[in-house]
Amino acid sequence: MTDQAMLEKIKSGHGFIAALDQSGGSTPKALQLYGIEKTSYSSDEEMFALIHAMRARIATAPAFTGDKVLGAILFEMTMDREISGKPSAQYLWEDRGVVPFLKIDKGLEAEIHGVQIMKPIPGLSETLNRARDLGIFGTKMRSVVKSANESGIISCVAQQFVIAEDILKHGLVPIIEPEVDINAEGKAKIEAMLHDAILGQVDTLPNGQQVILKLTLPEEPNFYTALIDHPKVLRVVALSGGYDQAEANSRLAQNRGIIASFSRALTEGLSADQTDEVFHSTIARSIAEIAAASTP
Repeated sequence: MTDQAMLEKIKSGHGFIAALDQSGGSTPKALQLYGIEKTSYSSDEEMFALIHAMRARIATAPAFTGDKVLGAILFEMTMDREISGKPSAQYLWEDRGVVPFLKIDKGLEAEIHGVQIMKPIPGLSETLNRARDLGIFGTKMRSVVKSANESGIISCVAQQFVIAEDILKHGLVPIIEPEVDINAEGKAKIEAMLHDAILGQVDTLPNGQQVILKLTLPEEPNFYTALIDHPKVLRVVALSGGYDQAEANSRLAQNRGIIASFSRALTEGLSADQTDEVFHSTIARSIAEIAAASTP
């Protein structure tokens, strides 16, 4: 059964989850880092075509396989497009052995009480059903914590878990991502509050249900051990959060049981004008180094 094979790969595989889910707000910056300036496109349609071409180039690179890349998080428009003549999710799993996830959040509200919670997600049930039909295994949703405000952190985490319950009911596995701003004052204090808030929510999940946690790399190595070892947590993954690849890998390697789910740190050094040979060698090196830092 495909779902069981995907589950086992995410649960036990050695490697990391690639984040290829830049959305409308983050796509221009991602394209700029890739060497494509805003003057190169004149509409959202052209912009999303360019970012899809970048993602497809990554996904079809020889090194982008399930040997080191356990999963990939897709933007909704990527899920709805094709890679090498197949629906993206189907291509990733059938041709590359990579488990597909879908980013479902619609961006962030303005900061209140030191956090940015998620905006409403209209048509969520329909999106989840469509994702299942297209072969998606799980979802990802992101909020951001910017200061050590306990009530704000509790509300931020609670929102994530309310939506996660709906996702689980649709037969998908949610990646819960309450990102801590790496430049936040009192980052370690924030992480202590966040740890307790997440643990309290995880404990309330129904027996037999599991979530994936996507967390900012902590100031204290192995700080999230209780979450990693929790029976209702399938896996803990780390975002790069603005750290460059070398710093993100260094921090990641200090944390037992956490694997990467990098976006910007994964695509670092890639450029639209690179030859395939240079592009493939650059992404292969990044994949190898990120996988090596993703300690089991």
